[in-house]
Amino acid sequence: MELTEAVLIAARRTPVGRAGGAFDGISADRLLSAVIRACLRDARIEPHQVEQVVIGNAAGPGGNIARVGALAAGLPVTVPATSVDQQCSSALEAVNFAARLVQTGAARIVVAGGVESVSTAPWRQTRPRNRLEMPRLYTRARFTPEGMADPEMGVAAETLAQRYHVSRERQDEFAAESHRRAIRAQQLGTFAAEIAPLTGAEADVATDECPRPGLTVERLARLKPAFVPGGTVTAGNCCPLNDGASTVVVASAEVARGLGLQYALAFADSGVGAVDPAELGLAAVPACANLLARHPELSLADIEVIEFNEAFAAQTLACLDQLGIDPARVNRDGGAIALGHPYGASGAILTTRIFSQLVRTVNPRAGRTGLALMAAAGGVGAAALFRTVRLAASG
Repeated sequence: MELTEAVLIAARRTPVGRAGGAFDGISADRLLSAVIRACLRDARIEPHQVEQVVIGNAAGPGGNIARVGALAAGLPVTVPATSVDQQCSSALEAVNFAARLVQTGAARIVVAGGVESVSTAPWRQTRPRNRLEMPRLYTRARFTPEGMADPEMGVAAETLAQRYHVSRERQDEFAAESHRRAIRAQQLGTFAAEIAPLTGAEADVATDECPRPGLTVERLARLKPAFVPGGTVTAGNCCPLNDGASTVVVASAEVARGLGLQYALAFADSGVGAVDPAELGLAAVPACANLLARHPELSLADIEVIEFNEAFAAQTLACLDQLGIDPARVNRDGGAIALGHPYGASGAILTTRIFSQLVRTVNPRAGRTGLALMAAAGGVGAAALFRTVRLAASG
């Protein structure tokens, strides 16, 4: 079967808020509907033209948040919506699924992305086994069966730091640089065109909340280990808890040309991989390797923009070392350590960042490439490869 070319024609994100901060009390569907509407305006797509919605979410209340957000955004009741839960890589897989729908001809216009509201996520509790037993609160579901390793994220990051010899000093240097880059990008207005501000009676937020100006390695070095006594992972060299949403519009190249667009971000391919759940943060490595194995003509050195989700500096550096990627090439405007990591939305935020750097730029050109990489709970990883395409000659 001949595949249809799937292209991203719009990409937006909300500002990323700190849990309990700027978006405290703002529901996930409110965050999601704001970016869906912004993307449709950018793409000049009417709500009734959308054929499907695919949205990632990890910590929400369930109940198909994709459907709730789509209806809140004003999409007709006839537009179906699907929610994806692959934890941190949920939104990237949602984008990948949407692109595959377009490639196979199952749809011509799909809205995809992710949302997370840690601030409003419900408490979780076990069901009592009898009338005498009380419910018990728990923070997350298991990601492996009983008897198999299922470490907390910070503990798993410590495991990677030790096994792959990622020092505390190197982690703190990476974290400080992430904040420095994000602050510089804010000051230059780099994020302005990709952010869909949230305005109204509940909130008036137009900028990311978490980047910290003046954060130095010396200040980070004063922090105590957060997860393992005597360890190296601290509250300063890992991501905060966050709220946010991000979506893209994926369409066929034919639709994009009909809209008169000159350039778009084509979906080239995606990859998945998995590792021992005890080392869950390393899963981006096989995902990337499996993707590139199908593209022998392409090496990591050829890829211009690489966005890697910085859940932990230790985990990020371990992955980059295994892949042979210089950290200086990754997350040029800062990553999740500074900007934040709203779990179910982060993969779409990476995609939006790639769109901004390759398409929403002053001088786009065809043939440029971007790569998004994620690792997720349970030891699964996802990757997506994009390239810019020229759809029409300038007029």
